[in-house]
Amino acid sequence: MKHIHFIAIGGAVMHQLALALQRQGHQVTGSDDEINDPAKSNLAAAGILPGSYGWFPEKIHSGLDAIVLGMHAKGDNPELLRAKELAIPIYSFPEYMYEVSKDKQRVVIAGSHGKTTITSMVMHILKDQGRQFDYLVGARVAGFDQSVQLSNAPLIVLEGDEYPASVIEKRPKIFFYHPHITVLSGIAWDHINVFPTYEFYCSQFDQYLTGIDSGSQLFFNEDDPEVVRIVKQSAGHLNAQPYRMPAFHYEDGVAIVETAEGALPVNVFGRHNLQNMMAAVSVCEALGISRADALKSIAGFKGAARRLEKLFETDRITAFRDFAHAPSKLRATLDAVREAYPDRELIACFELHTYSSLNDQFLSEYKDSMNAPDKAIVYFSHHAISLKGLPTLSRDTVFNNFGRQDLIVADQKEQLEKEVRGMLANPDRKVILLLMSSGTFDGIDWNAVSSQ
Repeated sequence: MKHIHFIAIGGAVMHQLALALQRQGHQVTGSDDEINDPAKSNLAAAGILPGSYGWFPEKIHSGLDAIVLGMHAKGDNPELLRAKELAIPIYSFPEYMYEVSKDKQRVVIAGSHGKTTITSMVMHILKDQGRQFDYLVGARVAGFDQSVQLSNAPLIVLEGDEYPASVIEKRPKIFFYHPHITVLSGIAWDHINVFPTYEFYCSQFDQYLTGIDSGSQLFFNEDDPEVVRIVKQSAGHLNAQPYRMPAFHYEDGVAIVETAEGALPVNVFGRHNLQNMMAAVSVCEALGISRADALKSIAGFKGAARRLEKLFETDRITAFRDFAHAPSKLRATLDAVREAYPDRELIACFELHTYSSLNDQFLSEYKDSMNAPDKAIVYFSHHAISLKGLPTLSRDTVFNNFGRQDLIVADQKEQLEKEVRGMLANPDRKVILLLMSSGTFDGIDWNAVSSQ
């Protein structure tokens, strides 16, 4: 048994790793200056919620076997400084994930988008096929109780994030997983606070592929020209195989995929999700599951949380929520819903919530990204802008950058609720309400809005 201390234990995946290590029998402690639900409730239920918020260097002692340092912690964190003084091993989250999985076969899902969905699909197939495996995934997945699982299984599936590992380890998290099998799903500029140019952002994936051991398996999205370019440039030493969107059609909003075994109805929809599905099937084939069995299993996959997740449905309104926040993700999600439901009125709400999306230097990337819906609203919160330390943003600036003349821009929660309520008021139209955000729209109760 080891004693492991978490600095910034309240993070979404940090606390899940803490819980997974505790389930393995390790002693786990931690600190944070703020912890919100669900992390707060989960840690309390496990008996490892810190008694007080803040940083306490007295918690750091020579009896600790390891420190896991979260991205939220700053370089002058008192606990971090004390750990350095005592020469206690300090790991970023991905470094510790590798530490506990270095004797396993590692599958890493990388790329700008689709990571969570592909990881979830691989998990679903493996579980349906009775395989034993561990995992790290960035969302709630039906059939799985947590987002980090550690055991004696010989295999682990890891969602690979390109964001920096920690305040003292600036390289992307994916650099530390050392996969035997990996996926590169797509490339689209994001995280401009870390990657200020598109070229610098792309170079992270070049470096990722270059650093993988020769002969390892790479599955890459053949439909993405940027992925193809990077693979040609940096993956010559890998066993690189393409995947692409399968042939399909829609019947009453259900995607029917054409396979060698015949027509296969699936629960997910959208071209990007069908690409993701083929990536997951390819990975599972590499893990020894037949293509026919993988396709049979994936037909029952209902999606990951906030990835075109059905929020509610009435006789007239069907509401989906999606994590889409970058321009390419908006376009893919809107196109998916439009194609699956061509006869419905499509009302789309998008919240500017990430650092990139709230930065006026990046806003021009969103030009024409909200053109697909019949009615479109963009929402942002001045409180979110201040929390990120960004300059103020005006509604006119947002409006001008999106380039849609009938776009409604709201910066007050009450205004957003009123606008959506008005758009849903026509009793003669069947409507798709699509809610896209990496945030929460300031906690709006969409069921209540739609029923008024």
